[in-house]
Amino acid sequence: MKLHLKGGRVIDPATRTDDVRDVYIAEGKIAGLGAPPAGFTADRTVDVTGLAVMPGLVDLGARRVTVASEAAAALAGGVTRVVCPPDTDPVLDEPDLVEMLQLRARATQHAQVHPLGALTVGLAGRDLSEMAQLTQAGCIGLSQANAPMADNRTLLRALQYAGTFGLTVWLRAQDAALAAGGVAASGAVASRLGLAGIPVAAETIALHTILELVRVTGTRVHLCRLSSGAGLALVRAAKAEGLPVTCDVAAHHLHLIDMDIGYFDAHYRLDPPLRAQRDREAIRDAARDGTIDAICSDHTPLAADARLVPFAEALPGASGLELLLSLVLKWADESRVPLVDALARVTHAPAQRLTRVAPGAGRLAPGQPADVCVFAPAAYWTVDARRLRSAGHNTPFLGYELPGRVRLTLVGGHVAHEALAD
Repeated sequence: MKLHLKGGRVIDPATRTDDVRDVYIAEGKIAGLGAPPAGFTADRTVDVTGLAVMPGLVDLGARRVTVASEAAAALAGGVTRVVCPPDTDPVLDEPDLVEMLQLRARATQHAQVHPLGALTVGLAGRDLSEMAQLTQAGCIGLSQANAPMADNRTLLRALQYAGTFGLTVWLRAQDAALAAGGVAASGAVASRLGLAGIPVAAETIALHTILELVRVTGTRVHLCRLSSGAGLALVRAAKAEGLPVTCDVAAHHLHLIDMDIGYFDAHYRLDPPLRAQRDREAIRDAARDGTIDAICSDHTPLAADARLVPFAEALPGASGLELLLSLVLKWADESRVPLVDALARVTHAPAQRLTRVAPGAGRLAPGQPADVCVFAPAAYWTVDARRLRSAGHNTPFLGYELPGRVRLTLVGGHVAHEALAD
């Protein structure tokens, strides 16, 4: 289908474009911006006056995205590319399993799924996986997800091996021993509620180790889901030093703090845990100045009964695909971040992690795939479990009024989600 998006506010963080332009789409790609290409005749013209037209969101952390409900949730949130961690069932530690996941993803014709391969066999942290074969099968990098390594010697070997193939290793910075048994951030709130705490040191000690091994090996490392001001200070210094590291945070850490747990509300049981207000402000500052490369959903849908247990017994995680754009818009408004800069954290910047397999992702440019999100910046919506597409309604933002309604999502020029009359 040849598609004409007429009169929208085009926002492309890759080129810092922010103005009113028409967008022309043909054969699954952007055919023109502003003026139609020669001989272009649209099969459909959509008037998007008053709406914003941006690249589809790139989410660096979401689970179960090949399930129909979660794929629909991604599209409803304007997400067109998703990085899937390897802690699936079964674990993505064999090429055949990676190829099977990609086949399932392609069959749905939904968001593009980019898997991470397991860094170690079974994510057990001991025996290294066949990294090169996993990459050839389609993995964009290697990860332990949330599973710990057996020891630092194994981690060093893993980084050395990955480095010989020019691969990126995705790591959670968390010392397993210091975090063991913890369910909330160490501090006054956890103490008052009688909850076992996870200290900031669990993140910073792991970061010191990872960064030192990066110095030794020169291997590229992406740090997943940082949560503390102290940890971000270490990353900022490492980047200034020139180390090949990037990082992301979960969108809920831009807004929530440990006080929000209230009286044992299990919706706030997250991993990493919500920390103090000063950590949240440090996260917001780091997202603004570019220390944080990407903001992701950390989408972890859970069954309804997963929240009907005491806080300390609840599984951690939040459903976030449908909220990602809105939470970024809320942060941009509250922190007075220009919209083009805020949206870079969910489009162009995370897409840089995909350049080997999708060099044109996260941008609107002629000749590039027409992965597009059209949204109403000024339209507010209330987070209601009954209206979420995800099968997981486990979000701490239930009842919140958030900005930004996604009206149209295109994947490869195909209209994958439409709510223009909603």
